[in-house]
Amino acid sequence: MTQPRLLGLSGSLRRASNSTAVLRGLHDALAPRAALSIFALHGIPLYNEDDDGEHAPESVRALRSAIETSDGLIMISPEYNHGMSGVLKNALDWASRPFGRSALRGKPVLTMTTSPAFTGGVRAQQQMNETLVAMPARLVLRPQIVIGGVHEKVSDGRLVDEAALRFALAGVDDLLDEVRAARFLRAAA
Repeated sequence: MTQPRLLGLSGSLRRASNSTAVLRGLHDALAPRAALSIFALHGIPLYNEDDDGEHAPESVRALRSAIETSDGLIMISPEYNHGMSGVLKNALDWASRPFGRSALRGKPVLTMTTSPAFTGGVRAQQQMNETLVAMPARLVLRPQIVIGGVHEKVSDGRLVDEAALRFALAGVDDLLDEVRAARFLRAAA
């Protein structure tokens, strides 16, 4: 079996993003079990149905292709005003269109959130999960991965807190189980 290809999407555009730092920490810890590519959302324009379809912007086509060619996704968002970031929501809107052709349909997805608050972004994670179910992605069902006090758990642009990294990696193990199950179902069909 080939190494699983995972795609990481961070809902933060900041250079010093804690959400992206979590993905970088996971990237380092996952090798050689899985390949994790991080797709930057900086170039994704605001969703406009007039610009969608065959002539969608190149950055959107690249996002959809990255999702379609991955075996599973890790999506992580900071919590902004009790919700997921607009950056991530916008990317999900593009990925789910045109109607009926969602790049996320049946794709295994693990969600995580970060926050400097002790709650770790739990409200944003609920919003992410509801949105993904509507697309319809294949959510990894497990205890929520919320990383509170994240600013104290990141160093040099990577998640380094051992307990937080271990908990996040347990979620990735569940994602990899879903990836294997999805591969088995495709092979059996």
